[in-house]
Amino acid sequence: MDVSVRIFYPELPAVAELVPHRAAYIGDAAGRCEVFAWDTRRQQARQLTNRPQGTVSCAIDPAGAEVWWFDDDLAGVGDWRTQPFGGGADRLALPGVPAGRAAGLAMAADGTVAAGIGEAGGLAVVVRRPTEPPRRIFRTTGYATLVDLTHDGDALVLATEPAAADAVRLIDPAGREIATLSGVDGPLWALGFAPVPGPPVLLLAVQRDTDYRLATWTQAGGLSDVDWCGFDSEIAASWYPDGRRVLVRQDRHARSLLHEVDLTAGTTRRVPTPPGSLLAAGVQPDGDLQYVWTDSAHPPRLRTASGLRLPGPVDVAQPGRCQDLWVDGPAGRVHALLTVPDRPGPYPTVVLLHGGPYETARDAYDPLVSVFVGTGCAVVRPNYRGSTGYGAAWRQASADDGVGLTALADIAAVRAELIRTGVARPGQIAVCGESWGGYLALLAAGVQPELWQAVAAVSPIADYAAAFAAATPAVRALDRQLFGGTPDELPARYAASSPISYAAAVRAPVLLVAGTADEKCPPAQVQAYADALADHGRAPDLVWVETGHQGYDAAGRAEVLGTVVRAVCTALGGKPETAPASALAGRPPGTPAGAR
Repeated sequence: MDVSVRIFYPELPAVAELVPHRAAYIGDAAGRCEVFAWDTRRQQARQLTNRPQGTVSCAIDPAGAEVWWFDDDLAGVGDWRTQPFGGGADRLALPGVPAGRAAGLAMAADGTVAAGIGEAGGLAVVVRRPTEPPRRIFRTTGYATLVDLTHDGDALVLATEPAAADAVRLIDPAGREIATLSGVDGPLWALGFAPVPGPPVLLLAVQRDTDYRLATWTQAGGLSDVDWCGFDSEIAASWYPDGRRVLVRQDRHARSLLHEVDLTAGTTRRVPTPPGSLLAAGVQPDGDLQYVWTDSAHPPRLRTASGLRLPGPVDVAQPGRCQDLWVDGPAGRVHALLTVPDRPGPYPTVVLLHGGPYETARDAYDPLVSVFVGTGCAVVRPNYRGSTGYGAAWRQASADDGVGLTALADIAAVRAELIRTGVARPGQIAVCGESWGGYLALLAAGVQPELWQAVAAVSPIADYAAAFAAATPAVRALDRQLFGGTPDELPARYAASSPISYAAAVRAPVLLVAGTADEKCPPAQVQAYADALADHGRAPDLVWVETGHQGYDAAGRAEVLGTVVRAVCTALGGKPETAPASALAGRPPGTPAGAR
């Protein structure tokens, strides 16, 4: 089965606030993600970057004069650079600032720029005013990211862990604290300042019991919930250009809904969109509603109210039939997306686990699903406890039986239902995943060895304590939240949830694919797990790729997908028709800070 699709990085174009026909976007450059400068009035795009590993972070200044892009290495460490919109030499955007990880970039209407730079053990905030050199104004330890800068450049907002006492911190351009907002009584997510002149108005999302709501903060009135407008599953939101209305994107049951909320009039209305998933949505400075749409049969594409479309071809539909599956699990009904070939079953079956952990298996295109279905396999993507889109209680139940172990109980229930209904062929069932999904696949291999005949894990956690020690501050913050502490504080809890603890029980063939510069799931702990399997006579197929946590090169992604498909199909007793020629190389949809 030959699956050939262009790259689409699932983010909206960055549009110049004062010159909205000038934009920058991440596009396909001969099979790599690269930055393009785009004049939408002339429908002309110019490739700006050309790096072997691709480029996936860009911005444009409000005047449309310069495009910014992040020049990072495979481990994500680098510097911001700029290039004139019309072309010219690159230059260092923040000279004198040490290299680090990109942790937020925001710009004010007057050209003031604020950047979050991830350093060892913390975050530095750098401000560059027009005609002035950049200067570091603030530093904090632990995980934090820069969210936004006000229209007038007089306040910045930082986000830490949503449930922390300092979940949201506001500072002025001199680094002085304006306010600190606590998430102890309900997690808080800072979303951005109203894009209009005047006193700052900050938009937030807040969880109250089982509800998700919008909230606003002003210096005069403090934090105020929009209590007349609640949502029963997770939301993301952004301002309309008028600073009065808000566009809300809601994840619900593996699909997306859009809502327009008028904070002044106190009204809410649904914004019509096609069924499927919206990986990003927003209203640009000129008022054009834009969103990145996909479903299980169609790769992501930019849709706009104005009819504007990105340069390049539109992709064709992919094979297979996707349907919803609801299964009675140990703690409630588990929702899954099932895609089957266009012929009768039962089928060899692949259980494909999503990353995150606080993410969801969406009604969205996944090249691995298309390739497996093309070889005659059914693919099921379950949304076990911890997945988003099913309400706060489902999300918060992710560790009821232990981190990872809770998800395995729901996954086993889905597997049993597929056998009961004649979809899955017993004795030919694989479990696969990438990142957090790869972690769960390895955990399943050892905790449920009797259930699986093949296991494939790409960029996984394999030895949890070792991964924690070598990971980034953002990832360690997530792990502390999941487990309630560090491996030193809770060694038994980490051990119970670590795949390496169950290496002796593994029976199925295991494929491991790991990045040599992976900063989230570090390579040494993958090697340690491979060695542990070998010690028990179950040496895995271990494949190293020259990437960080994710690759943005289509040829490299296609090679990884082909490796996974060949290994799984061989272990299930068959062989694939043809390895994929190319594959979608975008990252997963946005996840809470620190997610894998």
